[in-house]
Amino acid sequence: MGNELRFDGKVAIVTGAGNGLGRSHALLLASRGAKVVVNDLGGSSTGGGRGSEAADKVVAEIKAAGGEAVANYDSVEDGTKIVQTALDTWKRVDIVINNAGILRDTSFQKMTEQDWELIYRVHVLGAFRVTQAVWPHLRDQGYGRILFTASAAGIYGNFGQANYSMAKLGLVGFANTLAIEGRKKNILVNAIAPIAGSRMTETILPKEVVDALRPEYVSPLAAWLCHEDCQETGALFEVGGGFMAKLRWERTRGKVFKLGRAISPEAVQKSWESITGFTGATHPTDVASGMQPVMDNLTSQSKGGNEFIDVDAALGYEFPETRSSYDERDLSLYALGVGAAQDPLDTKELQYVYELHGEGFRPLPTYGVIPALNSVLKMSAEGKQAPGLNYGLDRVLHGEQYTELLRPLPAKATLRHKGRIKDIFDKGKNALVVTEVTSYDAQTGEPLVRNEITTFVRGAGGWGGERGPVTDIPPPERAPDAVITEKTHENQALLYRLSGDWNPLHADPEFARNFGFQKPILHGLCTFGYVGRHVIKAFANGDPRLFKSIRVRFADTVLPGETLRTEMWKDGERVIIRCKAVERDKVVISNAAVELHKEIPTAQAKPAAQASAPAAASGSSASARVFGAIRAYVAQHPELITQVANVYLFKLTQPDSAWTLDLKNGAGSVQEGAQGKADCTLELTDADFLAMTSGKADPQKLYFGGKLKITGNVMASQKLGFLAKVGPAGEGSAPAKASAAPAPDSGGEKTGNGQAPAIFKALGERLAQKPELARELGAVIQFLVTGPKGSWVVDGRETPGVREGTVEKPDTTVRISDEDLVTLKEDPQSITRLYMQGKLRVDGDVLAARRLRFL
Repeated sequence: MGNELRFDGKVAIVTGAGNGLGRSHALLLASRGAKVVVNDLGGSSTGGGRGSEAADKVVAEIKAAGGEAVANYDSVEDGTKIVQTALDTWKRVDIVINNAGILRDTSFQKMTEQDWELIYRVHVLGAFRVTQAVWPHLRDQGYGRILFTASAAGIYGNFGQANYSMAKLGLVGFANTLAIEGRKKNILVNAIAPIAGSRMTETILPKEVVDALRPEYVSPLAAWLCHEDCQETGALFEVGGGFMAKLRWERTRGKVFKLGRAISPEAVQKSWESITGFTGATHPTDVASGMQPVMDNLTSQSKGGNEFIDVDAALGYEFPETRSSYDERDLSLYALGVGAAQDPLDTKELQYVYELHGEGFRPLPTYGVIPALNSVLKMSAEGKQAPGLNYGLDRVLHGEQYTELLRPLPAKATLRHKGRIKDIFDKGKNALVVTEVTSYDAQTGEPLVRNEITTFVRGAGGWGGERGPVTDIPPPERAPDAVITEKTHENQALLYRLSGDWNPLHADPEFARNFGFQKPILHGLCTFGYVGRHVIKAFANGDPRLFKSIRVRFADTVLPGETLRTEMWKDGERVIIRCKAVERDKVVISNAAVELHKEIPTAQAKPAAQASAPAAASGSSASARVFGAIRAYVAQHPELITQVANVYLFKLTQPDSAWTLDLKNGAGSVQEGAQGKADCTLELTDADFLAMTSGKADPQKLYFGGKLKITGNVMASQKLGFLAKVGPAGEGSAPAKASAAPAPDSGGEKTGNGQAPAIFKALGERLAQKPELARELGAVIQFLVTGPKGSWVVDGRETPGVREGTVEKPDTTVRISDEDLVTLKEDPQSITRLYMQGKLRVDGDVLAARRLRFL
């Protein structure tokens, strides 16, 4: 066979070759052209006696098959004589298989020194003598292959074979070292741990198993490892019964104790899982890789710690990324939780809790801590703690908080949170652990909020570590520039905890008493929200978008129902804060400051679904062209200023952009961005805006489907009907259909398929017959009907009657579908049910709507 592995011209020594494995190795090598020294002392499997019959018989078999062989009857302890036989016969040696061995099995308790010594002499000393005798010849000729015979007993241990296990694993170490020393001279050394039937294994394995484990299943691997084409060296293989596998050392990642502090048995006990767990195990291949963790650690210095905090393990740890979402409801609930809108007629405070606020809904910026803290609390509840932090909730207090908004919070968002242990400080008896959490817009990847949560850990300090920077912010020695005093409610903690802080200390009276408090205490972050809101009111003209960051230290507890007094000093763009609980004259927030922006930061544009060129600075080029066409139309029609007299803000999303249409001031204008105060704000996605202005989407359907949000002067949106006359706005858009408003104007599209026209015609006839019904109504009601769309005015005041179209300032606006209008006509009592189900929307004078039962 052309691809047969041959050993022509090679001389091999096989020790213990009179029986079993050795015989099989010798026969296979000889059959492939090797000249073989068949060594066998001829003794028993336990080492007794000697003779020549076993070796001679194998030599005879080789010669009968046409091969070359010579017998040697020396003990492997006389290794020099065995090697000399090869040199005398063929003048060289290329291969050595150290296979000779005996057994002296007995339990360690019964093992004699002779049992131990004899096994050592045959297996270890004998292999040493043979290999040492041949080593110089292999080096001189620059070639050699050596194979040692180990055993599973040496790898894993086996009862009654302490001496044998010692010897066999010793041969593995011997082989590994020779592999290193012989590599440069092309002397490759390996070891096998065979499972085969032999005189030795028959004492420890059942006969039927021994019969099945033929030596011939082992020898092919031995032959390959001894072939000149094989470049494997320093390896250990298990082989037998048709199975062959390479073994390697595996080591756990382990636990590294930084040097410079005492390592206690208790520390080892606590780290036992890390020391013994094989998750992320490594596989060192040599002494250097085995020593690498130790050598790396020699250059390190422990940052210290104790039973509660292992600074080396915890510092820099990065938590798994988490996600969360919030919307206007969450923001409103939070705002109520920190005392906002106690005066429901305060329009500046109302913007924090009412999503349809005329000037736009504004999130309180201090809410920025809530998603981050909730992500930390959620991981804590799931038992996910940073390694090295070995304390419970009973030891911790929220010591300090820093929250920075990289831009104003959106009204709703999905966030990604990335957290890490940023700093750990030793404060003597106690310790501080600083967790940094950065929250990103999940859609754009834009960072929105950065939080530093400083946890005060009682009784966990004292290791002599860094004390940390001085963060004191003393107030000026003068009267405050502004003071706001506000009383908290008795249930303030119960309301605030709905934003996510579930610690029973703030809700459970018995739990609070167990910790030495007369009743549940207010969350520090609730007070944090109060003072942040006070600064916005005093120094940002109530505009939360100018809020940049806040840093506070929680100095004392607050009890729900107590009065908070926030004292504020203006210092450039910074406001220094001190907050007191008035009833106890206790400072509850100290070393605190808020930074304000000079200008409102803008949002990072979200990635568009596909590129368009040339792209506008914000928004898509298509929507930019629409506004460009509107700008040109406004310039040609100055009469719009007197006809419309409103400022509109279009807020588009995905991607974000904003456009101001001013039809109130000067000659009118269209500008990118939010410019000044808008009378009417329309919010929708960029795609819906393009669909609406191209006639592909119905404004009413967008509005009632929640895709178009209108705030401010809703009726002003109905004055945008002129947009239908703007004309083509360029590629990708078309002229506005009729209006971006939810209600069509009097010249809008009408269809005769619905029942509304007939209903309002009949109503008009009835009012003409019974004018007292109009007086009973006493109001002007605008009906905006959908499916199909239409608009009618029911006038019960100035010009009694019913007419199709719209009116500028109705007392009440009713929005209803054609189908539900039929229901209302047939069952006037259904008005309440339709309203509660959201099928009937009433804006303006709601009480006037109740008088519609005359239908």
